[in-house]
Amino acid sequence: MQGNEYELLGELLRKSGFITVPQIEKALAQQQKVKKKLGEILMDMNALSEDNLLSTIAAQIGVPMVDKEALFNPDLSLCRLIPEPFAREYGVLPLSRKNNILSVAMSDPENITILDNLKKLVKAEVRPLLAGKSAVMQAVKRAYDAIAKTGEVDTVLSGLDFELKDEDLTSGLDMEAVKKEIDDAPIVKLVNIILHEALKERATDIHIEPGNKDIRVRYRVDGALQEVMNAPLKSHNGVVSRIKIMSKLNIAESRLSQDGRFTIRLPDREVDVRVSILPTVMGEKIVLRLLDKVTFDFKLSKLGFGEQDHVLFERAINMPYGIVLISGPTGSGKSTTLYSAIQEILSTEDNIVTVEDPVEYQVQGISQVAVNEKIGLTFGNTLRSILRQDPDKILIGEIRDAETADIAMKFALTGHLVFSTLHANDTVSTITRLIDIGVAPFLAGSSLVLVMAQRLVRKICPDCKAPYTPTDKEMLLLNLSPEERKKPFFAGKGCGKCRKTGYYGRTGIFEVMPVTKEIRKVIFDNGNQEQIRTVALSQNMKTLRVSAMEKLFEGVTTVKEVLKTTVGEI
Repeated sequence: MQGNEYELLGELLRKSGFITVPQIEKALAQQQKVKKKLGEILMDMNALSEDNLLSTIAAQIGVPMVDKEALFNPDLSLCRLIPEPFAREYGVLPLSRKNNILSVAMSDPENITILDNLKKLVKAEVRPLLAGKSAVMQAVKRAYDAIAKTGEVDTVLSGLDFELKDEDLTSGLDMEAVKKEIDDAPIVKLVNIILHEALKERATDIHIEPGNKDIRVRYRVDGALQEVMNAPLKSHNGVVSRIKIMSKLNIAESRLSQDGRFTIRLPDREVDVRVSILPTVMGEKIVLRLLDKVTFDFKLSKLGFGEQDHVLFERAINMPYGIVLISGPTGSGKSTTLYSAIQEILSTEDNIVTVEDPVEYQVQGISQVAVNEKIGLTFGNTLRSILRQDPDKILIGEIRDAETADIAMKFALTGHLVFSTLHANDTVSTITRLIDIGVAPFLAGSSLVLVMAQRLVRKICPDCKAPYTPTDKEMLLLNLSPEERKKPFFAGKGCGKCRKTGYYGRTGIFEVMPVTKEIRKVIFDNGNQEQIRTVALSQNMKTLRVSAMEKLFEGVTTVKEVLKTTVGEI
């Protein structure tokens, strides 16, 4: 479109109330200097959104807009008809076919040359659908990545013409021969694909599970499992044996649980992989935990703290001595929070030492020790050695037993600041859990500075965020007041960026309890959980549910996430 047709578009945009006359005049003047369409210039000026531009163009040229749901769920067999370079160059993606008419998403549906070339490629009539350029390019990348992955997996699986049977592994078979067969087989490529895709998809865990007919592979992304591929059941024993070899486990043993680890070395970083193999009635299930050993760059301000909780936590980590204890289940972000605290107080004047199993992040300026119980390097032995290393601040990966807890308390009482974690449901149960594993109430009360419980909630995907109306049941479960029910709620519809989940990334929710003199007195008196909780709540402690509700009302997370991760009062 040139000249008057551009002016017509501007007039349509003005009549729709999307832009003003001065904005049109400014954009038309700019158009004389640059070779861009009017709509692009208005978007560059932040005067117009892409959605408003597309709806106006669709009405102007009589081309329907693409449905975003369909855009990110194309028929991959149709996508194969168009070479990837062509799709990327011209911003086109075939979606569906009916009666020899191919529906194609296009960022420039008026380009006759592209339409003619498409007809020749697909040997069919083309029905153009208008789509934004960025959305089309994102969908093209997703579709052709899926084609590449499917093709690679199919090629690998076509070579799986062998099967290692359980009886073969336990009947005097030459293990070196088995290892050689696995190393030479396509099974190596299959395992590599599983690992490579997991790293690309930001997965923290890989689950490889045998079923009745096939193997299911799932990745945990942003705390939730997603099914990503299936492989033939005949490849199961080969995959298990390959992973056992990589982690130096016994491939002849399939009746007992085994744990191991190996490292993936990439050009820019290393990934530590913890392996757990569990014998089930269907066969051995594998879970791989991926720990990206990158240089740590998190900050407390980026973790999701509310203003009040941030102040309380920062005050505690700047104390000269005592224990800062964080509780929560595995994968709730405890280590990230502790390292963020260490990063916050890092100083050349202090000797900071950590004892972990394993070392999850690498931080410049501190001494990090990885526990190895197989050779006797336990938490207890290491902590006693650290005492002779003139430490100022100590991070203990986890308090697991009475010995570790007792040493941590004594460190705190002799002028050291100690950071550690403990598995418990909330702040109050963390204290009772400490006492339960053998710490005397007077020691716990005297040494604790702050106890914090935390969880991670998934954040709504910014690309598909939309208003959401909670159901009556959800309203009831959240126990919302009449005023709260009137507030806006949001959820993700699901798009290519978030793999149709509606979520992208996670943020923390926190229950922060400074151990005040009133709480300390209850602990000294061997008070129960409810007594401690009553005092903490009277001192304005925000529970995990309250913290999650704040994220909900801010439009950061969803009703479902709040109900999934926190418990309300009954």
